[in-house]
Amino acid sequence: MMFLLARQKKRIRRIWGAIGIALCLLFTALLSGCAGSSAGAAASGQPEKLELRYQGSVGNVTFPELAEDLGYLAPIKLKWIGNTISGPQDIQTAATGDVDFGGAFNGAIVKLIAAKAPITAVIGYYGVDQHTYSGFFVTEDSPIKSPKDLIGKKVGMNTLGAHHESMLKEYLHRNGLTNEEIKQVTLVVVPPVNTEQSLRQKQIDVAVLGGILRDKALERGGIRPLFTDYDLFGEFTAGSYVLTNKFIKQYPNTAKKFVEATGKAIEWARTNPPDVVKARFEKIIKERGRNEDASNVPYWKSTGVAGKGGWIAEKEFGVWVDWLVKDGQLKEGQLKAAELYTNRFSAYPDGK
Repeated sequence: MMFLLARQKKRIRRIWGAIGIALCLLFTALLSGCAGSSAGAAASGQPEKLELRYQGSVGNVTFPELAEDLGYLAPIKLKWIGNTISGPQDIQTAATGDVDFGGAFNGAIVKLIAAKAPITAVIGYYGVDQHTYSGFFVTEDSPIKSPKDLIGKKVGMNTLGAHHESMLKEYLHRNGLTNEEIKQVTLVVVPPVNTEQSLRQKQIDVAVLGGILRDKALERGGIRPLFTDYDLFGEFTAGSYVLTNKFIKQYPNTAKKFVEATGKAIEWARTNPPDVVKARFEKIIKERGRNEDASNVPYWKSTGVAGKGGWIAEKEFGVWVDWLVKDGQLKEGQLKAAELYTNRFSAYPDGK
């Protein structure tokens, strides 16, 4: 009896051993097939990855979303996983791999790369021109007339460490305030929809307003601009989409397709009449079914992007590297602007 049990146990072990070997061989074959498929896609120029996870923006249409709707992104599809709360949050999410791409103010990208995040800017997606800009507004009766008057005052903006904070500090630096004086200007995070009300109720002294919120506030009257980011820099691309270096290495054709498609969408929006663009945005918002208010779409005026198809100019990063050095947040020579971005995937060689 014991002999039979021993033989049976040996037989069972042999069976399970054979099953284990078979599973290992199958798993190896699958991995080889995936690697071969990926290598084959890379060699053929086809996108290696056909789904890109991203964060959207409530009531707004991003250029990658427009690219997908126009058919430029096919066969790649976008997978919306939620809405971002700010540019710095969006690129941090991209850096950790929770999304495949994210976008933010170029100065925020510089700071994240300085913190050793393995990301690279690949295309500009928002900026400033005479139609699309943010202003720093005070009430008509405000005693604030000059940069020095901001010492000891509160400035409300949507997030810290991004576009608006850098614009404010650049304005103060240009007008001779010392770092110690600038530290006495208090920055307050206020949700954009509450910023105008906070200003009028004297909860803050200065409000940063852009787009529909700026236009509606000006229609109501009683406020005046202290300065705007357009006053400071004129036309410039202010923010870029980033990909991780690992993503670029692993999926170079997908990266190229993403950048080319997004760039073509930017040019479509730039070259079509605003009413055509706004109608397309409204269609996209309606069809994606996220229960959103699209009332800000009629206020869209321009892309604000300076470079053709989102082409990135070195100065659009260099100015923020220099500013962060001047502000004491970077060491001299710590970062080189040309190493923070790439235009090699652009559909518009040399930005033309």
